[in-house]
Amino acid sequence: MAKIETPRPIRGTQDMLGEVADRFVRVVETFERVRRLYGFRRVEVPVIEPTAVFARSLGETTDVVSKEMYSFDDRGGESVTLRPEFTAGICRAFLTEGWQQHAPLKLATHGPLFRYERPQKGRYRQFHQIDAEIIGAAEPAADVELLVFADQLLRDLGISEGVTLHLNTLGDGGTRAAWRSALIEYFSDHKADLSEDSRDRLEKNPLRILDSKDPRDRPIADAAPDIDTYITDEARDFFGSVTEGLSAAGVAWTRDSRLVRGLDYYRHTAFEFVTDRLGAQGTVLGGGRYDGLMESLGGPATPAVGWAAGIERLAMLLDAPPPPRVHVALVPMGDAAALAATGIVAQLRRAGISADLGFKGNMKKRMQKANDLGARFAIILGDDELAKGVASVKDLASGAQQEVALDALVAAVRA
Repeated sequence: MAKIETPRPIRGTQDMLGEVADRFVRVVETFERVRRLYGFRRVEVPVIEPTAVFARSLGETTDVVSKEMYSFDDRGGESVTLRPEFTAGICRAFLTEGWQQHAPLKLATHGPLFRYERPQKGRYRQFHQIDAEIIGAAEPAADVELLVFADQLLRDLGISEGVTLHLNTLGDGGTRAAWRSALIEYFSDHKADLSEDSRDRLEKNPLRILDSKDPRDRPIADAAPDIDTYITDEARDFFGSVTEGLSAAGVAWTRDSRLVRGLDYYRHTAFEFVTDRLGAQGTVLGGGRYDGLMESLGGPATPAVGWAAGIERLAMLLDAPPPPRVHVALVPMGDAAALAATGIVAQLRRAGISADLGFKGNMKKRMQKANDLGARFAIILGDDELAKGVASVKDLASGAQQEVALDALVAAVRA
């Protein structure tokens, strides 16, 4: 009989166990705790959406839509897409589920996303993000709230050292239109020297040339007109309110006038938290204000601001987690003791005490496993103990051992 070959995992996906999984969980648990502190409500949206949701929100000409989305026709002939990001799906839900009545809404979620791109350090084709959005708030205080949230998350994860908040303003509609026209004129004068990708972007998305990584584009982009020349008084005041709020909250930032968002629905604040600890791909969290996105999805004008961060990339910055530990290890000897231990371990866990019951092994092996698990106590149970209605409780730190009535075990090991 021919040997069956085990299928390999799909490129750009990963299996997680042990330390890798523990790092991942720590990011999620910290995010969940902090979002509750800030009053962000948990939201869930489908992994799969109509392709139009992302094509309209991300722009038909972006690399994500044209090259990276997992899109296919379902059995009903509808084009559907595995979500490549969260914001579009959340905005679609805001419009179709009648959530406008609850605005302003502070929402948070996390889960898997999918993009067909070249896998690299911290980037996968199935990856995971945490995401926070404030929908229905036009005030700069909403931008400040999200940025302070992000800053506290990084602090609570213990990875804020060496991470810098880069901040810019994209201005209001008038600012952006004037700046866009100036960029088109400027880049048109240098069109022959631009990369092919930047020449393609010139008419459709000139702001994206500013963050081009192509060496041919950098000298031209670095000398391009600055947004501050075209910013309106209203937009300048908005940005001033954001920076004043950050200063009041004790959040450090640095101005990055080349930080942009190419799509026209972005307004005012754009930001990234950047580190040099992940190589060239240094952004660990990013976002901005997208006041025009709802209209692109067919809804009414609705102000909104949000950010997202890759869980895998944040997890890579964490210190190694401590090994998993339990508080109590059960060491039953004999069939009758094993059955009794099954009831005891259930009682301990229901009382909120972490406990482990090994499935097999002699007493020496079970005691070694108790030590390996970092257990504080071992509960040793055999036929003699059962006959007396007790168990031997051993303090693995001091070596002290005592007999404890079976109905008093929870209290004995709770300390």
